[in-house]
Amino acid sequence: MGSVLDDPFLERHFRGHKDAVTCADFNPNQNQLATGSVDRTLMIWNLAPKARAFRFVGHQDTVTGLQFSPSGRLLASSSKDRTVRLWTLSLKGESSVLKGHTAAVRSVSFSNDGYSLVTASDDKSVIVWSVPRRCYVYSLSQHTNWVRCARFSPDGRLIASCGDDCSVRLWDTSTKCCINTFTNCGGSVTFVDFNASGTCIASSGDDSCLKIWDLRTNRLIQHYQVHSGGSNSLSFHPSNNYLISGSSDRTVKILDLLEGRLIYTLHGHKGAVITVAFSRLGDHFASGGTDCQVLLWKTNFDRKRYRDVLLQHSWRSTPDPLPHLSDIHPRTPHAHLHRSQATGIQINPVVTNTLSYDPEVVEVSRYHHDNKADFLARRVTGPRVEAWTRGESASRARSISGNQTGSDGPRRGKGRMEEEDTTQSRPLDVLPGHPSSLDFTLQHIVRQLDVLTQTVSVLEERLTLTEDKMKECLQHQSQILKDLKTSGQRSRTVSEDTDESLFHFT
Repeated sequence: MGSVLDDPFLERHFRGHKDAVTCADFNPNQNQLATGSVDRTLMIWNLAPKARAFRFVGHQDTVTGLQFSPSGRLLASSSKDRTVRLWTLSLKGESSVLKGHTAAVRSVSFSNDGYSLVTASDDKSVIVWSVPRRCYVYSLSQHTNWVRCARFSPDGRLIASCGDDCSVRLWDTSTKCCINTFTNCGGSVTFVDFNASGTCIASSGDDSCLKIWDLRTNRLIQHYQVHSGGSNSLSFHPSNNYLISGSSDRTVKILDLLEGRLIYTLHGHKGAVITVAFSRLGDHFASGGTDCQVLLWKTNFDRKRYRDVLLQHSWRSTPDPLPHLSDIHPRTPHAHLHRSQATGIQINPVVTNTLSYDPEVVEVSRYHHDNKADFLARRVTGPRVEAWTRGESASRARSISGNQTGSDGPRRGKGRMEEEDTTQSRPLDVLPGHPSSLDFTLQHIVRQLDVLTQTVSVLEERLTLTEDKMKECLQHQSQILKDLKTSGQRSRTVSEDTDESLFHFT
């Protein structure tokens, strides 16, 4: 009989947020995980043992989405405060604020080259931003209700968006037009994303269904109804062979897309699971929810065939029927979708790992009119759990279940204000992998040089135009002088002729 390590297992958990965890993403270049929360903060967890966590303060309302840039040097976040922030990962807590939406911003996503950013909002629009210039580029507005999520395709040519109008829309970034709309959704669509190859998109929604469309044929190719509550988030494995989803039924489900079946049901959260995310290599994935916890899972994907694992663990799983054809190409609701189904391998982890301690948290805050960073190290000892669905739309088909409300408010451990110089003297000890102050100075110089280069180019254009105008003026003046000389010669000739005629007359 095989070891249970053949299954995904809970490697660590993190506690530090004071309210529901709403979003998560792995740093592509560093051993870090970022999460956002209803408590208005972002946290960066260093996955190395006994490393500090960092809390970034700046948003004035719930953080709804975040994502690392492809280079791993920037972190974008969206919030219900109607703003998008681009954070520089340093102890100074510096961020650039992008304003353009008129309602809560629900999601944020970088293009694969890192030069563009797409956001979705309750103002029914999708906005594309320029990352280098930190400015608005254009907007896409055909949704008729709140837009919940928007994502770039891997090649950057397409944008997928979804929302409470029960539709998934596909946009061409070159023409800025909607080129396709998928409307066969049973309720509000909460999340959408591309697979790694960009050939398919998957969506999750309040109808507890997961749907996958093939963009080459514009057909719905897979349809899963594995959750008993609304599906809030999903993530493709980098191999495109697996999909994970988090639901209000407090579970994380893992699907084998090649065989078209559910293979794992993961328990561990005490409330609704709001966000799930694979690491860039696919060797880990994270989940977060209304219990304020972030769970870090280790995967076994692509090491063993699922059938081999199932045979080794037959005592832990009920026999599954063969995939039904209607699961691959559904047309109408089928009876077998509503009867009791096998749920794959059930995993109920017991958190006994010695690495699963609450890390020391360093609070990094930067206020608009204060140039000094404020560092405050705190041990969070008593987070409270509040409902993620507070203030959500009344049109949602299902409310998130399992929310818990703590009887006491958050208790903060005694903190000590540290001097900036002391903290800056040990940057690598507290934030592994972040650029040094010299790097940031060089980056600032490079940005200033870019500005100077653009200014010089504009001045060159203006000088060129001025030279052209001067040439035209000189040519015009020379022509006027020539005309004057010609007219003067003519007048002198006429006067001479007149004098001669008068002389002959006398």
